[in-house]
Amino acid sequence: MRRLFALLICLALPAAAQDEEVVLGLSQNQVSITANFDGSEILIFGAIKRETPIPEDPLEVLITVAGPQQELVVRRKARRFGIWVNTDAVEVDAAPSFYAVATSAPFEQTISAVEDLRHSVSIPRAIRSVGAPMSINDSQAFSEAVIRIRRDNGLYQLREETVSLREQTLFDTSIAMPASLTEGAYPTRIFLTRGGTVISRYETVIDVRKVGLERWLYNLSREQPLVYGLLSVALAIAAGWSASAAARYLRDG
Repeated sequence: MRRLFALLICLALPAAAQDEEVVLGLSQNQVSITANFDGSEILIFGAIKRETPIPEDPLEVLITVAGPQQELVVRRKARRFGIWVNTDAVEVDAAPSFYAVATSAPFEQTISAVEDLRHSVSIPRAIRSVGAPMSINDSQAFSEAVIRIRRDNGLYQLREETVSLREQTLFDTSIAMPASLTEGAYPTRIFLTRGGTVISRYETVIDVRKVGLERWLYNLSREQPLVYGLLSVALAIAAGWSASAAARYLRDG
C-alpha cells in the first residue's frame, strides 16, 4: 500500500510542475549575416499558460540566449626584462561565443544560487573550465578575463529588469545581437521562477547563418583554401594598383 501511495505521488509531481507553461514567440528565428551586417535585435515575447489560478507568490521570468560553444586558451602576460611575455595559460573547455541574460527582476531575486548552478544560467556558470595547471592558483581569474573582454565587446550581456511582465501572464524583451556574431545555432531558454525556484522552462533555437557573398567566401575558404588565398592576393594587388593609379591621376591632374 505504501509503495502504491508513493507511486501515485511520483506520478502527480510532473503534472503539478506543468501548472504554468510558456507559450513563446520570436520576432525572427533566423539571423542572416551579410557583407554589410551591423547587428540585429531579437524580440522575444510570450504568454504563460495555466491550468490553475495564479499563485500568490510573484512570478519571475528569466531568458538566456547563447552562441555556439568555443574552446579557448587564455594567456596571462607579465613584464620580464622590459618586455611583455606570456607567463601562464589556462584552457577554457567551453565558453559561449555570445551570451545574454535578461530578467524581470534583479538577478539574485529571480533565481537562487542552487538553481543557477543546476541550470547554468548566469554568465560565470555558462563557462566551463577544468583541469588548470597545478602551478596556477587563481585559475578563476582566467575565466573572469574572458567575461570582462567579451562584456566590453557586447558579446556577454546581463540585462536585469528588462523583461516586461504584465499581470503575471504576458512577457517580452529584446536582445541586441552585435555585428561580430559567430555562425551557428543559438539556444534560447525561458525560465519561470517563483521564490528563486525554477517551476517551468522552455527551449528553442535561433539560427544564425551567413548568406550571399559572405556565405560564398566562407565556403570557399573552407572547401578550396588555395583558390581563396589566390583570390585574396589578386584582390589585394588590384586594390593596391587602383589606389596607386588614383594617386597618380590626382597628382598629374
